[in-house]
Formats: sequence, structure tokens, C-alpha cells
Amino acid sequence: MFITNDIKYIGVNDHQVDLFEGQYVVPHGMAYNSYVIMDEKIAVMDTVDQNFTHEWLDNLQKTLAGRKPDYLVVQHMEPDHSANIANFLKVYPQAVVVSSAKAFAMMKNFFGTDYAERRVVVGEGDTLSLGKHTLTFVTAPMVHWPEVIVSYDSCDKVLFSADGFGKFGALDVEEDWACEARRYYIGIVGKYGAQVQALLKKAAGLDISIICPLHGPILTENLGYYLNLYNIWSSYEVESEGIVVAYTSIYGNTKSAVELLVQKLKEKGAPKVVVHDLARTDMAEAVEDAFRYGKLVLATTTYNADIFPFMKEFIHHLTERNYQNRTVALIENGSWAPLAAKVMRNMFATSKNITFTDTTVRILSALSDESKAQIEAQAEELCQEYLARQDATANKNDLNALFNIGYGLYVVTSNDGTKDNGLIVNTVTQVTNTPNRVAVTINKQNYSHHVIRQTGIMNVNCLDTSATFDLFQNFGFQSGRTADKFAGIDELRSDNGLRFLPRHINSFLSLKVESYVDLDTHGMFICSVTEARVLSNTETMTNTYYQEHVKPRPETDGKKGFVCKVCGWVYEGEELPEDIVCPLCKHGYADFEPIA
Repeated sequence: MFITNDIKYIGVNDHQVDLFEGQYVVPHGMAYNSYVIMDEKIAVMDTVDQNFTHEWLDNLQKTLAGRKPDYLVVQHMEPDHSANIANFLKVYPQAVVVSSAKAFAMMKNFFGTDYAERRVVVGEGDTLSLGKHTLTFVTAPMVHWPEVIVSYDSCDKVLFSADGFGKFGALDVEEDWACEARRYYIGIVGKYGAQVQALLKKAAGLDISIICPLHGPILTENLGYYLNLYNIWSSYEVESEGIVVAYTSIYGNTKSAVELLVQKLKEKGAPKVVVHDLARTDMAEAVEDAFRYGKLVLATTTYNADIFPFMKEFIHHLTERNYQNRTVALIENGSWAPLAAKVMRNMFATSKNITFTDTTVRILSALSDESKAQIEAQAEELCQEYLARQDATANKNDLNALFNIGYGLYVVTSNDGTKDNGLIVNTVTQVTNTPNRVAVTINKQNYSHHVIRQTGIMNVNCLDTSATFDLFQNFGFQSGRTADKFAGIDELRSDNGLRFLPRHINSFLSLKVESYVDLDTHGMFICSVTEARVLSNTETMTNTYYQEHVKPRPETDGKKGFVCKVCGWVYEGEELPEDIVCPLCKHGYADFEPIA
């Protein structure tokens, strides 16, 4: 198989394996990928599993067409990729192994030698010239072993991504990429989100046209789709709207409660409800769904003063993979001393940003009127934002939305007649309550100021503490005149026809401009409230919270100069120009501070 004119595929498909890594069901087998770069010098990229030695060597020999390889690049030492290092070196005794220092230490463990006489040790930024092709090596520790490197070919713009962007399934089977790639990522790499984020930032500086992983198909089109999913997965953000209900039931009473809850959730507008009986489902599928969707219901029985074993195993799978940024609801059952809710809550004690619903359902052996009422209340709480998004069920005059205005951060949305727009502001204030009037101050240089002056309407989206830095980059660091800030965001509109955000907000206000105050560099819009919806009870994002928990720490080590307090961009120099404008967030001189 040709990847490019010079890069050939020599991997194999494994339809013998039933459990990958001894635990993941792979009904469609696995692919072990290996590649050859044909140039003045020849580099082989990784080997394959030990059960396919001769098939792989045959593929290699056929591709070489009589030539001899110069290098074997080992990116990852897991045996499904490294098992044939020794066999390769026996067949091609002139070849040299190229890998990281940690990988050679592992080779000593696996093969009894670290190949000290025929190796090239590479690290971050090192290169290997093959002729017109040059490989640049990027370290990727704990993605998902400590020795991992990935390799970038600048000639054909190919990233050899090791286990990154891999998936379950052989290459001769047609199936959806995202489903099996998600299960693969969450199960195998999920714990190491921070390390994957670091690698994605390095990859962002490369001009990539093709991604060649060690498992799964070669990715050649729409790479932004795959990169975006990896960004979502590794930052533990919500990929899809919906609720996962995971349960165990001994005699059917807890199952009955789950069935009633599922009915209520669907009636109240939940966009997707996924149910897993943990005693019977593929545990990896249940874990995958818990990470995919934003809300999770756990229903189980008290068992030996603990919880039922399948539920305990499930929660352990979540917490060991850094489950976070989710809403969790609990249902417990117990005949004389219910403890399940307490045990489950404690298991998430070290998890970040887990919001438990106010309502916990308690069943004493079987459903009662009291526990049915609790299920109703829990469903109402879980679906609050879904009900608020739909015109038919929304309370459009919920002035409690005004209480979410503080020294917070907001996305103001507008429309210029052809395109939706939005920007970040921190200057929203309620000025009167009879009638309700809200003041919004916007810099005149922002395109939104121009649009709102013309249209006289806007929406103010009150950001909550789940908002990510990506959101601030999207709405705050680029101009709506040239950028489509709503690309890829679910379309939801209020009665005034303007967009409101589907997530990361606890409320929004639709405003009509009643008067305007010119403040030189800024304009203040005094507005009446035409619609107000509350979507959740999540705490409003304050500027302090943003600074302490959301904004990345600027990379100032070893630098002298000034740092933008808004986005972290660094200006290196002895003096800060008075007319400076941050190239990222467009803030000026007043928002810079000296590097400490």
C-alpha cells in the first residue's frame, strides 16, 4: 500500500486476537501498522506483533525490492509494536536502531541487550536525514508509555503518531472511526490527558497532511475532525449531549427505578439516554459512554456495607482515567442500611469538577411514592438545561437569570444580517429592576459594537465554571468580521433570532437597546430584557476563577519582558510600547504586566 510515493505500508491485520491487551473485546480484530520510507537511506517505522513475524518480514522484503534498510525507528516499546526488533536486526545486520534513551533501556529488559553498538539515541527536536526526507523527533512521554516518541517527515508532511490516533479493528473491516477510536483512547490513553494535550500543542506547530498511527487507518482527509476529537477527549470535555445511566440490580427493584428514571428523562427532553446494565454490558463500552456524554446516573445496591462489585469496578475505571467535568446523580437501594450513595460519592473524592445533583434517590427495597417523587425531582434537575433550551418548555421570563450577573465573564452574541457573531466581555451590569435594565459596555474596536449599534439587539450568555480556554480563544481572540465563531457549535436561537450557547452557560438574557452612552473608547448599551432563561445552577465564571483555573500559565521561564494578563502572550523586551496590542486577544497596554 502506498501512503505517498516514498512511504509504503507493511503492516498486518490480526483476526486471531479476541481480547486486546487481555481486556478489550475486539470483534473486528486489530491492525499492527508498520511503514517504510524509501529514500537514499531507508527507514523502517516500527515492527509488529510476535505472531506475525514472517508475514511482516515478507511485506518488508517485497517492498524493499532487493535494497537493504538503514534504520529501524522504534517509537513505542509495547510488544505489539516492538516484538520483532531482534528478528529484524538478525535479518538486516547492517541496520541501526533509532529510538529514545528510555526505549533502549526497555530493550535491555525485553531482549537482553540495549544494542549499544548499533543504535542512535534521539530526543526532542533531533533529526534524521534520509535524503530528501528528514525525520524530526518529538518526545511524547506517557502517551501512553514513558519512552514514546513520534516522528514528523517534513517532505511529505506525514506525522508518524505512535499509538496516538489509533483505533481498534483491522484495516480490512469497514466501521465508524470515532466509536472504536474513542473506546481505544479512553481505555488505553485516557488517564494521560495532560500529556496528550502537551503533544497536541507540539503538533499544532507542524504542517501535517497525513497521520500514520500504529493501529487503525491512515488518516488523510479532514484531519481537523480527528484533532478536534482528540482535543475534546484529552481535555475531558463533553463530546455529545446526553445522559448515561449505569446500574446494577439484584432482584429487579433497582432496575425498575432506572426504567422509571429513563422514561422521565426522555419525557423532559434529554437529547440522548444511554443505559448500561453493568453486569451484562461490555465494561469498556460503558466507560467510553461515561466520558462521551456530560451527565452520569449511577444506580446500585448496598452490598456487604459497600456497593455491588460491578458498580465498584465501573467507578474505579472512571476515576483511574481522571474522570472529571461531569454531572453525577446517585440512586441507592438498601433494605435496612443504605450506604451506596455515600460509598459512590466518596469514590469520586479526588476527581476534579464533579457536580452531584441536589437530589439523591433512596429506595428501601422497592419503589415507593416517596422514591418515585425523588426520581421525578432528579429527572427535572438533570434536564433543567434541556427544558430551558426548547421553546416549548422553556421559562422565558425567569428573571433569576439576573442574579447570575456579577463581575463575571460573558459571551455577547449578535448577527450582522448574514452571519452570527460573539465576543467575550466582563462589563455587564443590572442598573435598574423597575423596569429591568441591563448595561453592557463594549470596546468600539470590536466588530460586535458596530453590529449592535446597527441592530439594537444582543444576547448575553452568562458563562459558568465549566467554560474552557478554547471557548475564550474562539470568542475572544479573533474578529467576527473575518472568523466564523459559531463553526461546529450546535445552533440554538432565542425569540429575537440570535444564537445562545448550548453549553458552558448557566443562563442567558435577550436584550433590546433602549439608549446608548458614548464612553470614548467604549460604548455603553442600556437595554431592556426581552427574554431570560436559566439553564443550570452551575456557578458563574468570575474573572478570578478564569485567572486561577482556566487561563493557561504563561511560558515565561528564562524570558524577560511583559505578559498579557488576559491570554498569557509574552512580549520580550526591556520596555513595553504604549501602543502595544496583544496579537492574540487584542488587549492593550493596561492589560500587560512585567514578568516576575
